[in-house]
Amino acid sequence: MKYTHLRDLTVSRIGLGCMGMSHIYTGRDQSEEESIRTLHHALDLGVTHFDTAEMYGPFLNEALVGKALKGRRDQVTLASKFGLMSHVGNPSATDSSATNIRIAIEGSLKRLDTDYIDLYYQHRVDKTVPIEDVIGTLSELVAEGKIRYIGLSEAGQGTIRRANAVHPITALQSEYSLWSRDADDGTLDILRELGIGFVPYSPLGRGILSGKIQSRDQLDSDDWRLTNPRFLEGSLQTNLQRLADVQAVADEVGVSLAQVSLAWLLAKGDDWSPIPGTIRIPHLEEDMAAADVVLTASQVLALDTVTQPEGGHHTPAQSLSFDR
Repeated sequence: MKYTHLRDLTVSRIGLGCMGMSHIYTGRDQSEEESIRTLHHALDLGVTHFDTAEMYGPFLNEALVGKALKGRRDQVTLASKFGLMSHVGNPSATDSSATNIRIAIEGSLKRLDTDYIDLYYQHRVDKTVPIEDVIGTLSELVAEGKIRYIGLSEAGQGTIRRANAVHPITALQSEYSLWSRDADDGTLDILRELGIGFVPYSPLGRGILSGKIQSRDQLDSDDWRLTNPRFLEGSLQTNLQRLADVQAVADEVGVSLAQVSLAWLLAKGDDWSPIPGTIRIPHLEEDMAAADVVLTASQVLALDTVTQPEGGHHTPAQSLSFDR
């Protein structure tokens, strides 16, 4: 494994998104022992960047990660998130009030079985609480030693600037992949200007860019992706055909679809650490091997211009939670 920096925070070049072991995807009902084996194998491969959130489960994923990493805390960078649920009001409401943040951090610390969280994200921007107040509360947690670094997720350009003016923001986590380019709206330019690292989530397009999903029948009946515009009947088949552009480059390099998709991200930014999610060791090994894939400038350019998918990467209702 190779390593990089999100601002001053050292992380593995590719991290592991742990959500799918506990939340919304097919396979989340695998045994705890299987999930722990996958997490331990990630450590053995040199992965140090593990991403979770109180919302995943809710709470189940943090508890799983905490159990798996017990005794190896000093080997890892733990990232978690707050703000997509309230502990003081409507549980399903976005809440970044100071009171809620302080309740959330104590719960996350307990479930993760740790004294501190390395990178603590505001999961979504709360438009009822000024970002300056949110970052003020988080900077207090830094001073208290409960968190080390502050992150934002799906934050817009103005929010990023205002937040960074209060306290250095270490990373922005947003969806970004060959097939999801929202951050090309100028957000990536701001990150480079301010020295903020980037953590692309869903870097494999929720599985389509892995080449492993060929039919909706592979997904459990309550898998969230069945409602995603890109996985709808008709759209999925169109999108599988559009993978031909990516497959052509993968064949030229001699790697898998997943590996070329991740290698493209690594080629786009030295201070990027994508977090593909998987629950199975063979897929984990495939994804992490992408850290050693080197693309030529012409191959990167070819991937820059691949045919984009049919359908949005979120439903219109889900997109309302983004700070655009």
